[in-house]
Amino acid sequence: MRAMILAAGPGERLRPLTDTTPKPLIEVGGKPLIEWHLQNLAASGFRRVVINTGHLGEQLPAALGDGERWGLRIEYSEEPPKALETGGGIHNALPLLGDGPFLVVSGDTWTDLSFAGLRAVKCDYAHLVLVPNPAHHPDGDFALAGGRVANDGAPKHTFSGFAVYHPRMFAGCEAGRWRITGLLRDTVAHHLVTGQVHRGAWFDSGSPERLEHLRAKLVQAYA
Repeated sequence: MRAMILAAGPGERLRPLTDTTPKPLIEVGGKPLIEWHLQNLAASGFRRVVINTGHLGEQLPAALGDGERWGLRIEYSEEPPKALETGGGIHNALPLLGDGPFLVVSGDTWTDLSFAGLRAVKCDYAHLVLVPNPAHHPDGDFALAGGRVANDGAPKHTFSGFAVYHPRMFAGCEAGRWRITGLLRDTVAHHLVTGQVHRGAWFDSGSPERLEHLRAKLVQAYA
């Protein structure tokens, strides 16, 4: 199985920090945020990783190279500076992701979830990793019953940004700039999406406050 790290977004809410540094290269716990994911992927048995680049995208290959230092082969999917959003970015990278299911990882998150278990997921369309709702997203996104994801129901959980997708999910989708949210909800409505809940550590660094909270947690954990 191949993996993709979403790393192209401009990180508007983290400006001025992201005026000069792409969000995945922001340091947390003594290393760039994206490096935590690369180490996790390598330890979980992944060998081929695609990273999409958009905002300040030239910095990512300059910092990460071809992945050899982690035992990975990194390929880059280039996007315009404003990026193609989650759906458009994945669709643009499909030629690099192979014919079978692939893992997608949100580059602005941190987790203690090992990605090893996701390599064994039998995915016909999509398999989502959900997490308990954080304070900044109390209403959640999806319900989960019997291993199947639903748009309605209780309790709701938050989509972590980690998912296994099959290329067939993107059949008929057009190139361009679009978010995956609508496609996901449509696929969920047809009862085609499985899922799991991760109750360990998960942090979204999408705002200055959440970034500092993550940094403080990692200092406590790895001091």
